[in-house]
Amino acid sequence: MATILVVEDEEKIGRFLELELVHEGYRVMKAVTGREGLEKAESGQADLMVLDVMLPELNGFEVLRRLRKTSDMPVIMLTARDEVMDKVAGLDGGADDYMTKPFAIEELLARIRLALKKRAGTAAAADKNLLSCGALTLDAARYEVRYDGKLVELTHREFELLRVLLENKNIVISRDTLLEKVCGYDYMGETNVIDVYVRYLRSKLDDVYGIRLIQTVRGVGYCIKDGQ
Repeated sequence: MATILVVEDEEKIGRFLELELVHEGYRVMKAVTGREGLEKAESGQADLMVLDVMLPELNGFEVLRRLRKTSDMPVIMLTARDEVMDKVAGLDGGADDYMTKPFAIEELLARIRLALKKRAGTAAAADKNLLSCGALTLDAARYEVRYDGKLVELTHREFELLRVLLENKNIVISRDTLLEKVCGYDYMGETNVIDVYVRYLRSKLDDVYGIRLIQTVRGVGYCIKDGQ
């Protein structure tokens, strides 16, 4: 169940939105000033914010500007003015969507569902790019490997070998399979290249951090097991 933060200083509109959102199965947080809305948004308790533009203390544009320094929470902005420049300012400032009052509640609910769906898809993609085993993390999107937060410098093939092993944790992968995935099916070099790169990885991880990450299964291949 998602939590929606409604930042709206008009009491009737705020109450109407709260009732409709609760009816749709959402949890609702409310704020009536820009400063209060920013504080609640930065608390990390909400999944999406419906943000009015005309607010006391801080207007909606300023709330959005400050929020975007620390959070990518989906934001749908509301305004009483149908001004193109207001919409442009909101979208350029990082808003995910923009609606003009008066609006149909069914349309707002549909846009909320869409924004939450996009957010869930982005989170799933990020999770897919992040692999780990104990204190070791591999971020495929950033092409980074860290152990206990410390950056580990790897070559391209060392990185790819580690990525394949982490993607198949607890599964023994043969040298031939690793060779194809790391070097390509048409590789024509030394057949023991995987053993060489395993040694390189061990010198940069096992020897430095006192661990036993990559396990050798004699006569078969290599694997990384949970808990190593």
